[in-house]
Amino acid sequence: MKSIFRYSIEELSAYFIENEEKSYRATQIYEWIYKQKINDFKEIKNIKLETKEKLTQTFSLKRLKILEKLEGNNVKKYLFKLDDGNIIETVLMKQSYGNSLCVSTQIGCNMGCQFCASGKLKKIRNLEVEEMVLQILTIEEDLQIRISHVVLMGIGEPFDNYDKVIKFINIINHPKGLAIGARHITVSTCGIIPKIESFIKDGKQINLAISLHAPNDKIRNKLMPINKVYNVEELLKIIKKYIKATNRRVTIEYIMLKGINDDIETAIELSNLLKGVNCYVNLIPYNETNNLKFKKSDWGTIMKFYDCLKKNKIEVTIRKELGTTVKAACGQLRANYKEGQ
Repeated sequence: MKSIFRYSIEELSAYFIENEEKSYRATQIYEWIYKQKINDFKEIKNIKLETKEKLTQTFSLKRLKILEKLEGNNVKKYLFKLDDGNIIETVLMKQSYGNSLCVSTQIGCNMGCQFCASGKLKKIRNLEVEEMVLQILTIEEDLQIRISHVVLMGIGEPFDNYDKVIKFINIINHPKGLAIGARHITVSTCGIIPKIESFIKDGKQINLAISLHAPNDKIRNKLMPINKVYNVEELLKIIKKYIKATNRRVTIEYIMLKGINDDIETAIELSNLLKGVNCYVNLIPYNETNNLKFKKSDWGTIMKFYDCLKKNKIEVTIRKELGTTVKAACGQLRANYKEGQ
């Protein structure tokens, strides 16, 4: 039995037509599963019993199984067990502008970024559409809240699961679905250029974030193997192409790693690289783990780096630290859980 949460409204419409029902049933079903958040098709009040029974026999409404939940100040981290026994994690961040959810897109990751706990456990498979949708629905139901913002920055490289990620975005963005605004959805990539090309062609109004973390190939090659395939120069070209095509500002993610990419010379180089580019830099204090060799830059060093970018007229923010008490480094809770078994 397939989860109903993997289906677009167009696919459900086709299903009803094939079963000699009116296509508008799809809109009704979407409203019941995403607005009313039913757990049983019998709860639907505006379709006949025969149709409800057919839906029950054909589709599942099952949520994800919560394996573990950690809570910190304005942050909650969930560990979910999937039907095949694999484990993923999702982080809820309570922000001043609403509830933001950091969604995983794969089980493990093959990108191999040296500072990332996700990369310690290699990719097992891509997540299915419903496994991404249900990260949102399960947490909304558990906490009786509405998720207003979604960032695809959890375990996995979203553009390595491109087609399913785009379908997931379409479902949660649909006005009859979860109705999360396009400007409230951000997809983050380490820089798979052909998929960024596809993203440009798709014309999504979704926010794009690029995990850069270094202004040159020498540093980035050591941190991110993807740079040996698509280097900094190529990445900057596609960023500019994206901006020209969409007129959208790009977020540049930059993790501050002590003694590696955090000195003033590197800040100046980053400023020169991004001069005139419609972007802003999000400086991220590193979330240290027991398993990786990297250390967080000192606060004074972060501030000097920040001031240098500001002085060179680069728009910059420092990400607020929320997850240090709940092992919220990407993949950290899952990795620790695996090691404890």
